Amino acid sequence: MANKAPLSIVKEKFQDKEGLLKAFRDLATEDLWLDRVGQAKGLDAVSNKKLLRLHTILTDVKSKFGSRAKLVEAIQTQENRTKDEGRKTGLSRWSTPRLWDHYRAGEKRAKNAKSAKA
Repeated sequence: MANKAPLSIVKEKFQDKEGLLKAFRDLATEDLWLDRVGQAKGLDAVSNKKLLRLHTILTDVKSKFGSRAKLVEAIQTQENRTKDEGRKTGLSRWSTPRLWDHYRAGEKRAKNAKSAKA
């Protein structure tokens, strides 16, 4: 079965792009999102595919951790660097999607290491 087009997913879940933008803006609080969007074009110029990905990421981070700060702490715990303040500062500059991808890659590495030992 072929994947659905981003526009059809937007229409199915959010009715239109405005609904998706509203849902994204509701999730994009200071706890979850670093606002680095260009002021000239704003979010209206962002593609549906990218907005859907960002909405999914923010939803996952909010449900699993609640905030970016807790995600950063989880990454530090995952890397066994909980006391490294420099690493924490560096990670806190990263965007939420980058942090989420880094966390998921760490989970995958841990799973592979565990299965290699067994």
